[in-house]
Amino acid sequence: MSRRNVVLAALAIASAPLLRYRPAHAAAADVSEVAPGVFVHQGRYEVQSAANGGDIANASFVVGSDSVAVIDTSGSAKLGAELRDAIRAVTDKPIKYVINTHMHPDHVFGNAAFEQDKPDFVGHYKLARALGTRKDGYLAANEQMIGADGFAGSKIVLPTVGIKEATKLDLGGRELLLEPQPTAHTDNDLIVTDLKTGTLFLGDLLFSVHVPTIDGSIKGWLEVLDAMGQRKAARVVPGHGPKTMELPEALEPEQRYLSAIADDVQQQIAAGKTLEQATASAGFSEKDAWKLFDQYHVRNVTAAFAELEWE
Repeated sequence: MSRRNVVLAALAIASAPLLRYRPAHAAAADVSEVAPGVFVHQGRYEVQSAANGGDIANASFVVGSDSVAVIDTSGSAKLGAELRDAIRAVTDKPIKYVINTHMHPDHVFGNAAFEQDKPDFVGHYKLARALGTRKDGYLAANEQMIGADGFAGSKIVLPTVGIKEATKLDLGGRELLLEPQPTAHTDNDLIVTDLKTGTLFLGDLLFSVHVPTIDGSIKGWLEVLDAMGQRKAARVVPGHGPKTMELPEALEPEQRYLSAIADDVQQQIAAGKTLEQATASAGFSEKDAWKLFDQYHVRNVTAAFAELEWE
């Protein structure tokens, strides 16, 4: 190859916006490098099942000069092992931190695959209590949905580090800023910022395409989204959705959906309507805008009604 062709090839590689890694292990997670040293695996827009093995949420990792941090680990020990294989295809640096953005099974059950690395398991200071309270239900429900084979080896791994105030983790040459949030999607939401690249990991505070699910406070979630819209970030990684998005545009569909529910429910409560009546109509203007609307929307309206009827 001529020197000119070598230079052109190098320039083409350098300008590629996303580098994809498919490790030799055929089942390993498919990850893309969305910014230097920042990798994301995109989950499917589906309900957990044996067919998808629980692979429905985004999972990420960040590589520093000294160590690696994993941000969410997918919905089973098997998927966690595949994510770990993908990390090992990129780097042999030690996995120092496993960070969970919140308690939901599709983000935490892969933790078991990383116990061999002896990392710090990190989460919101309320995460340990939340996982401990729901442990048995999560295990039973997810094994039933995914199947015994696909769910084998999965277990709840509680955090060893609870984040109560803004905290930085050093990976060598780059820091991650961890910020616990007030009750919103859940009561244990944690956001992570890679300060080196300006990449903001929002976990399930941000849904795109996949309809949002309320397990905390609809009012609190809307307030958090308002605050997030004032932030500056090079890119954001949602808990469900594309590998990366941009602020504030990424937040707008979710804000519209949650506001539609809140407004409709408040109007129906004021008119003396019942919960049954509310679940038949509130927020249905958003039906065509989201995948999995039929699976989760009524539950969202129910949660909103229970919160807002006591205002």
